[in-house]
Amino acid sequence: MEAPRPGKTPTDPERIFAPLAGKRVYIETYGCAYNFGDTANLVEVLRHRGSSIVGSPDEAEAVIVNTCTVVGPTERRMLRRLSLLRDRELYVTGCMPLVQREAIFSVCSPVVIPPDAIREAYLSVRTVAPGGIGIVQVALGCLGHCTYCITRRARGPLVSFPESEIVEKTRAFVAAGACEIQLTAQDVSAYGCDTGTSLPVLLSAVSSIPGNYRIRAGMMNPATVLPVLDDLVDAFASDRMFRFLHIPVQSGSDRILEKMGRGYTVEEFEDIVAAFRARYPDISIATDFIVGFPGETNEDFSQSLALIGRIRPAKVNVTRYSKRPFTGPFPEKDFPDSVKKDRSRALNAYAEEQYSLTNQPLVGTTVSCMVTEKLRPGSVMARTDTYTGVVIGEDLSVGSHHAVVLTRDRKYFFMGRRVRDIPHDE
Repeated sequence: MEAPRPGKTPTDPERIFAPLAGKRVYIETYGCAYNFGDTANLVEVLRHRGSSIVGSPDEAEAVIVNTCTVVGPTERRMLRRLSLLRDRELYVTGCMPLVQREAIFSVCSPVVIPPDAIREAYLSVRTVAPGGIGIVQVALGCLGHCTYCITRRARGPLVSFPESEIVEKTRAFVAAGACEIQLTAQDVSAYGCDTGTSLPVLLSAVSSIPGNYRIRAGMMNPATVLPVLDDLVDAFASDRMFRFLHIPVQSGSDRILEKMGRGYTVEEFEDIVAAFRARYPDISIATDFIVGFPGETNEDFSQSLALIGRIRPAKVNVTRYSKRPFTGPFPEKDFPDSVKKDRSRALNAYAEEQYSLTNQPLVGTTVSCMVTEKLRPGSVMARTDTYTGVVIGEDLSVGSHHAVVLTRDRKYFFMGRRVRDIPHDE
């Protein structure tokens, strides 16, 4: 079959992937867990066509870049990388070609692989690769109207995938040795809003699969958590669930949240955190903040700092606001980079103070954890029941369970020493 011409976007999966059959292919992936899920599906599609996945562009006959464009610096990084690869047989997928096609073709002339084509092709394959972590996509798109977000333009409205498909893929990953199942979407808690079901119903179905695994629920928007809050708290009672909640708040100021179009208040966000902590006092809370949003005053920023102090999250992801295509416009002038950098550093520093307050009392205690991935020879990453990372300096099997003494706080994870093994059914 004739290869698609550079610059064209074929929609038939067979026409897209046939030219890659039997070739050595290198794939670079950027961005969120959903993109990495697309890449995992793409790898299976290519392997079923006789392709081999290689570890560097130099080994490859064709190169695929799975792009992200969530913020300005990421966009610029993508364009630099694509420019360097422009003389290769180049394919591009991910969010960027969906919303910034012209920018891509200003630096290179790739064949575009629509993410929908990956999903369509994968549904005729449905195999999974062995490994400790399995990424299971539960939905595409979102219900949100965030005024700063380009991803909703790229991925479109919410489309929840069938529960049977999600359960089948989870079962396949568990059979292939995955011990951590990551459920991912642009907004995991929106699952089912378009089909008459809900995330708690899905979690019940997925957690009923037998095997040695735990489930990590992905990022949830407070606005879509609120309608299912009580049932969601109940769903986390399953022994299969990591007691871990990633719930981006983005600002501690109601005024800024309204400008962002987030659809909830700071009080409602804190009510969600309080509801989970009332049931699971040790639950790990991760959240996100955007600093330097148009119109954010010093008082607004102070309210974000104060919120971190009140909720004491285990992880804070900080993003400096950057204007994206198809978002805004805002009447306020954008802040200078120096203001955004200062606020980002201040917020990160204060968050790290909270990590120390939470983590220091845990040093010297013994916890149970499960090995989820090998980091390098002689070192593995294990996860506690609350998804806290523990690095153990031994070659241990993925999926094995151990009692570990936490020996050192590294802010974002602990160092640990194994003291005994735990049978899977203990």
